[in-house]
Amino acid sequence: MTVVPVTSPDLDAAEVSWFSALCSDDYQFLGVPDGDLRSSWAHCSDIVKTAEAQGFRNILCPSSYQVGQDTLSFVAGCAPITSKINLLAAVRCGEMQPIMLARTLATLDHMLEGRLTVNIISSDFPGQTEPSPYRYQRSREVVQILKQAWTRDEINHTGEIYDFKGLTTDPVRPYQTGGPLLYFGGYSPDALELCGEYCDVYLMWPEKIEELEGRMKAANEAAARHDRTLDYGLRTHVIVRDTEAEAKEYAEYIVSKLDDAQGTAIRDRALDAKSLGVSHQAKNRDVADDHGYIEPHMWTGVGRARSGCGAAIVGSTDQVLSKLEAYQEMGIRAFILSGYPHIDEAKHFGNRVLPQMKTCSLPHAYGRVPSQPPATPLAAGERR
Repeated sequence: MTVVPVTSPDLDAAEVSWFSALCSDDYQFLGVPDGDLRSSWAHCSDIVKTAEAQGFRNILCPSSYQVGQDTLSFVAGCAPITSKINLLAAVRCGEMQPIMLARTLATLDHMLEGRLTVNIISSDFPGQTEPSPYRYQRSREVVQILKQAWTRDEINHTGEIYDFKGLTTDPVRPYQTGGPLLYFGGYSPDALELCGEYCDVYLMWPEKIEELEGRMKAANEAAARHDRTLDYGLRTHVIVRDTEAEAKEYAEYIVSKLDDAQGTAIRDRALDAKSLGVSHQAKNRDVADDHGYIEPHMWTGVGRARSGCGAAIVGSTDQVLSKLEAYQEMGIRAFILSGYPHIDEAKHFGNRVLPQMKTCSLPHAYGRVPSQPPATPLAAGERR
């Protein structure tokens, strides 16, 4: 099994994260809307609080133009109701003017006292379809501007899309020195080059192990061209029960009311429905066996009712743990997990598997520390 170099080679723990279903993606039965599980501040923030209580180290807060909660507003709202868990905010590059985005993210990082991480996304906008090279060039320039805003006294950027000269960055400095960690996913050559040059964690969707090894190798080669190494992450669903039979039975249960036409409609409404990554998830379903498995314990049935990440690790506690340990041996350091319903499955995984894993926060592994000490309280009558 290939082991790919990682940025944190001495790290013997994994960042185990959960997922908050901001994009109206929580079900008891996949593809069948449930009013109690609809995307709302109350429900999605309960997912975050449950994940923190279970011991997850981070939680992905996704982004959608079609449905759900606004990502950055949601993350801001989570600051006062959490104290330990990191928040992984999905950011679509170009949606917000880059300097305004830098300031917004820096503000969120201060509100969270260094618990912000950022998932960089390149996608089309509603009503627009841009060539892949253009989208990734736009993302590249956004990231370049973010890094200037977070580390320099002045922003000077001349690119194909953005042009800024002599703009002060005060007070855009984030809480974390150097800014939040950047997580990134994408399979095209342009995507890999952007990740290799500027991002920290390369995220993948579930595929056969040999396919994941190939993705990691390609990302590592892109990073090496810039004298960098990356950490690697896997975004996957999970179904864990006391026995394999119970887990497989539950997998069949959650798709037992799925109408294929409704599943297709859910997949097609996503802006990334025709992306290279999504096509690979569809290919998984095409090559799966009659029960939807592409390899032991990797079930593709989830992808029948959602775009993007379309497979789940299914098995007993020991089987799921062994699968995650095998991924760690490959060099994967970050896991972003989810299950249906999200609160229930967070508890199943949190009670069975998580206590047996050594976990960490990747920002701490990177040495991310406050860029400035917290202000000390003023004595009575004292002024600054």
